[in-house]
Amino acid sequence: MNTSKTYSTSLFDLDGRPPFKKSFPIALQHFLAMLVGNALPSLVLTSALKGTEFAVPSDQAVYIIQAGMFIAALATFLQLYPVLKVGAKLPVIMGVSFAYIPILLEIGKNYGYGAVFGAQIVGGLVAFAVGMGIGKIRKFFPPIVSGTVVLTIGLSLYPVAIKYMAGGVGSPFFGSHWSWIVAFFTLVVVLACNMYGKGIIKLAAILVGIIAGYILALIIHSTIAPGFMNFKNVVEAGWFTYPHIFPFKPEFPIAAIATMSIMYIVNSVQAVGDISSTTIGGLDREPTDREISGAIKANGVMSLIGSIIGALPTATYSQNVGIVSMTKVVARSVLRITAVVILIAGFIPKFGGLMMSIPQCVIGGATISVFAQITMNGIRLITSQELSIRNATIVGLGVALGMGIVAVPDATANLGDTMKMIFTSSPVILATLVVFILNIIIPGKTLAQEKAEREKIDKK
Repeated sequence: MNTSKTYSTSLFDLDGRPPFKKSFPIALQHFLAMLVGNALPSLVLTSALKGTEFAVPSDQAVYIIQAGMFIAALATFLQLYPVLKVGAKLPVIMGVSFAYIPILLEIGKNYGYGAVFGAQIVGGLVAFAVGMGIGKIRKFFPPIVSGTVVLTIGLSLYPVAIKYMAGGVGSPFFGSHWSWIVAFFTLVVVLACNMYGKGIIKLAAILVGIIAGYILALIIHSTIAPGFMNFKNVVEAGWFTYPHIFPFKPEFPIAAIATMSIMYIVNSVQAVGDISSTTIGGLDREPTDREISGAIKANGVMSLIGSIIGALPTATYSQNVGIVSMTKVVARSVLRITAVVILIAGFIPKFGGLMMSIPQCVIGGATISVFAQITMNGIRLITSQELSIRNATIVGLGVALGMGIVAVPDATANLGDTMKMIFTSSPVILATLVVFILNIIIPGKTLAQEKAEREKIDKK
């Protein structure tokens, strides 16, 4: 009697175990898609605090980046393989989040790194509490609400992608024709592989695009425009590091705690959108309460651990959600490889430095199609419900206010700093609040009911 178990080797099976040669290219493109985003918040914060009383030596600044790699790997492992119902058991990549940057800068400039990590501890507890109770409030997040969150996430990422395509803010080649040539070349390669490629070339379209763009950028750097690429991080980075316990002593200013806690609540709502986008795009279904609860609780737990080792707040990564939606590869074993690569990068700063040598125009050209996929997932969620006048109004106002107010910073010039920080740091925050409130207070009406109302008015 044969008692051996038979496992699926499909890339498109959640529990599939495809061979390494098929898995690795897709795992690597997930890594490349998240790498810059994972490092940038740490770079932005440490750079902003240079010259202030809270500035840290360069080795500590590098460590914060590496700590972000450690926490991204651990958080991804937990999402893939939950422990005690903490984790989503879905193909989700996590990392240090862009969304927190405005709040991190405000807290850092006023109180220093200790307050950042102290507020993060409380924020992690808040996120865990939200995860515990998400099942009871899930009814307040129907497809038009979660879909609008996903749609706004996608739309809000477009400026990020465009800045990347232009060369990256602060780069001497920002906006230059060389940056745009490399960006569009990368995009064309990605589209060609995705639309005309077959097999692994089609599935690894983003990775192929990044490699092609990197080669072109290297040629430009070597022959036409010296300085187009920067290998400083490779040269200066060390060979080995490891997680340290409490490299920064936590502090707990009330204002920092309040602001960070609100941001964690909003980020939990955004996680609902990312998890919904993952299951809709990759598995053709909506997520379960357990999956959403596990994902949010995992973020809370990882934030606590992150504050202990000096890593900034984490979140689910929308760009990687887009890759799952685009490729339909949902096998958790593939993303497990990604998590291992992220962990290795955490121990070897030289490796991270090499990856950081990829020009931002290459990253932008490779990921803008991913962000477009996120946007379309949001539209799919929204249109899974009847697009009645009531629903269209809720979605339209949420997107209009969320995107509009953030796009006009002067419109909130007279608000207090805390209010500005909360409502204008990300369009997702305001859009979420608007659709959440409107969905509760506006009576639900179907297309048939709205038609009946019009007929009744017409008969009077």
